[in-house]
Amino acid sequence: MNVNKFIEAQVEEIKKTVGKGKAISALSGGVDSSTCTVLAHRAIASQLKNIFIDNGLMRAGEPQAVVKAFADLGIAVDVVDKKEEFFSALKGKTDPEEKRKAFRYAFYNSFGREVLKSKAPFLIQGTIAADIIETQKGVKTQHNILEQIGIDPEKGFGFKVVEPLKELFKPEVRLVAKELGLPEAIYNRMPFPGPALAARVIGEVTPDRVTLVRAATVIVEEELAALTPFQAFAVLLSDKATGIVDGKRTFGNIIIIRSVESKDALTAEPTPIPFNLLDRMARRITKEIPDVSRVAYELTSKPPATIEYI
Repeated sequence: MNVNKFIEAQVEEIKKTVGKGKAISALSGGVDSSTCTVLAHRAIASQLKNIFIDNGLMRAGEPQAVVKAFADLGIAVDVVDKKEEFFSALKGKTDPEEKRKAFRYAFYNSFGREVLKSKAPFLIQGTIAADIIETQKGVKTQHNILEQIGIDPEKGFGFKVVEPLKELFKPEVRLVAKELGLPEAIYNRMPFPGPALAARVIGEVTPDRVTLVRAATVIVEEELAALTPFQAFAVLLSDKATGIVDGKRTFGNIIIIRSVESKDALTAEPTPIPFNLLDRMARRITKEIPDVSRVAYELTSKPPATIEYI
């Protein structure tokens, strides 16, 4: 792929599509949405509004970090608090597909309201090829897939979707992001699921359970940073297990550590992590998060497993 030609072509395509109208860029801080935001900024800067939806499901410090990173690039970002809407949409849901669909509805409903406020008929988002392939094959419902599965976003939510990266896979997106001048912390950032930490909470998604898995994720990312895995994170299981604290029996949460190596996210192999590092992570998690009584490391490849748990 000729990266510069791709950038030039997409900038022109965005200009042509949006015309003299307005557009909203759906920014999450991941490499895909960040790349789309910079492409759109180059194409239609004065007609573009960049929105970060704070859904209460992001990694620690995410909203502030995203705003700062883009401010350093000269791009303004508006943070919109939608925590209540997302937790309300997810309340009581435990089935993985139902949770993904509930997240998708909350995601587009939130942006739909922002579209109405700003009178912007276009939503620019970071859909990539793997998202489309996995949704169409029934592997899992990606939250950012609509038209490809027969959902009309204009009829359902009031806007047209623009997807500049829909023919690229993650490694190609990283090349484009780097060429656009995004910082390495973004263009080499680990993939993060569309449903955010809701994809890493098995069972019902509540603020308390998200807080717990967020804290475990910080530890996993810190400890595995030197290994630079394709993706590494913590998962909170729905079951609990016995433990011992101060000589007394407890009944605590179970955290799974998941770390994989992959090129395109369509297949993956577990990261060969040294035992001493696994031991340190387990000790840190159980010490720093007292509600956790057990920690395990998962060894399943993709397939038969998926990378994420829902």
